[in-house]
Amino acid sequence: MAASGAQAPVDLTQVGYVSGAYGIAGAIRVTPFSVDADALLNVKTWWLDKPSLRSVTVRTAKMHGGDVVATLVGMSDRNLAEALKGAAVHVSRSQFPELEEDEYYWSDLIGMDVVNLQGEALGKVIDMMSNGAQSILRIEPVPDPATSDKAPERLVPFVDQFVKTVDLKARQITLDWGLDF
Repeated sequence: MAASGAQAPVDLTQVGYVSGAYGIAGAIRVTPFSVDADALLNVKTWWLDKPSLRSVTVRTAKMHGGDVVATLVGMSDRNLAEALKGAAVHVSRSQFPELEEDEYYWSDLIGMDVVNLQGEALGKVIDMMSNGAQSILRIEPVPDPATSDKAPERLVPFVDQFVKTVDLKARQITLDWGLDF
């Protein structure tokens, strides 16, 4: 598993991290950032940042519990696999599997501006998380210009009841959510 001389794509997106070795033959266990781990299971070139950013070729990848167990070309030793623990796993965004209509990758939502139905700015999506039942938007509110006070972050379920539109081109999400919520 030698470091590749390939240029890293500009659209690398972190999709998980190596949580340890698996078995004795050099497989790794990867904790994905998404429940279904589509990118990890379907993309054959990953980029690992340990010891430095480089591409690796995935031989096999399968779900095992909530993690992905993968074998990489050129790695057949548990010690090498163990040395990767903590490495961030990136995939080129252009290689992500296509989604159905009204489905979104978390990485596409992070950084989007959020407004309510009245056009009032609610803030910016700073992160996503899951409570098991649904995804949750973590929204950093816009500071009040009069006082420079910052309201507490908003946690909004990413469900049809609250999310009215997602405009990827305009990088804006419209919610049915009041400023006082």
